[in-house]
Amino acid sequence: MAKRDYYEILEISKSASPEEIKKAYRKQAIKFHPDKNPGDKEAEEKFKEAAEAYEVLSDPQKKARYDQYGHAGVGGAGGFGGGGGMNMEDIFSHFGDIFGGHFGGGFGGGFGQQRGPRRMKGSDLRIRVKLNLEEMMNGTTKKVKVKRFKQAQGVTFKTCPTCGGSGYQTKVTNTFLGQMQTTVPCGSCSGVGKVGDHIPPGANNQGLNKVEETVDIKIPAGVREGIQLQVAGKGNDAPFDGVPGDLLVVIDEEQHEELKRDGNNLHYDLYISIPEAILGTSKEIPTVNNRVRIKIDKGTQSGKVLRLKGQGLPSLNSYGNGDLFVHINVWTPDKLSKEQEAYFEKMKDDENFSPHPGKNEKSFFDRVKEMFN
Repeated sequence: MAKRDYYEILEISKSASPEEIKKAYRKQAIKFHPDKNPGDKEAEEKFKEAAEAYEVLSDPQKKARYDQYGHAGVGGAGGFGGGGGMNMEDIFSHFGDIFGGHFGGGFGGGFGQQRGPRRMKGSDLRIRVKLNLEEMMNGTTKKVKVKRFKQAQGVTFKTCPTCGGSGYQTKVTNTFLGQMQTTVPCGSCSGVGKVGDHIPPGANNQGLNKVEETVDIKIPAGVREGIQLQVAGKGNDAPFDGVPGDLLVVIDEEQHEELKRDGNNLHYDLYISIPEAILGTSKEIPTVNNRVRIKIDKGTQSGKVLRLKGQGLPSLNSYGNGDLFVHINVWTPDKLSKEQEAYFEKMKDDENFSPHPGKNEKSFFDRVKEMFN
C-alpha cells in the first residue's frame, strides 16, 4: 500500500511554519489518540502515521530531503522505521511534551505519562553505497556486509534490584519550602527495569556481541548522490531486549564514462566531422541501458543540442523521466593534405561556405539559457 503524503496526513501546506506543523500534529494526535479511541485499530494507525509525519516535517534537514525526494529521501519511514513498526513508547518519549494536559490524566494516563520501564533503542549505523547510472535508472538490490552489535545467545536479564523493575526511582529533597518528591529514571538500569544476569563469554557488559551480517538493501529507481535511505532494524541491537537501531544508507554516484548527469537529465558530447555536418549522417550514441542511433541533418551547426525525450533518469516521486541532451560538436582538423588545403583555399570566398546566421540560429548564450530554463 502506497504511503500517504506527510503534508496530507497533517492537513497542512508545504509552506507551513514550524509552529503550524506542531499545532497540526497535536490536533491529529488528540483526535486519534488510542485512549480516546479504545480498540479502534484504524485510529491507532492514523495516530502512528501522524507521529511519523511530524517526526520528518519537524526536522529541517529531513523536511528538506522529503520535499525534494519524497519518502525515499527519508528512508520512506522517518526515524521510526515505518508507521507499522512504531510503538507508543517511542512516540511519547519523543513527542510527549507536545500533548500537554490532554493526555496522562483526562484519557486515563495509559500513554501520556510513562509509568513503566522504557525500551531502549540501539544506535543507528551509517554506510555509503556507490551506484552507477544504470542502477540509479532501474533500481537495484545491494548486498552489503555490516558489522553491528547483536544480542549474544544465552544472555539473560533480571529485574533491577534498585527500582524493582519500574525503571524509576523516587527521590526526596529537603528545601526551604519543605520536602519535595521527584521521580527520575533509575540510575542502575537507566530506566529499563532490567540489569544483566548471565553474560556469555565474549559479550560486553550489556550482553552484546559484534558480528558481521549481510544485509539486502533495496535501492529505488531515481535515487541520486547524497540521498539517505533507511533500513529499519539493521543498526545496533539495544541492550535488555530493546528496539534495534536502523541502518542509514548514503548514496554515492559512480561517474559514467560518457554521460554526465544534471538532476534527472543526462548530457552527451557528440563529435562529428565537417563532411558529416555538411552532408548529414547518423550516429550511434549511448543511453543508460543501451545504445541508440540518431539522425544528424544536413548543415548541422556546431553547438546544436538534440533532445531525446524520456531518455534521462526517473524521478523518485514518479513524475516521469528526464531527457538526454546530445551536444553536437563539429570537429575541425588541425592537419590537412596539400590537396585538402588547396580545396579549402578555393572555398574561402565561396558563398555557400560563408556564415549566414539567420534569426532561427540560436547563439551560444541563448542555448545555455534555454538549457537552464
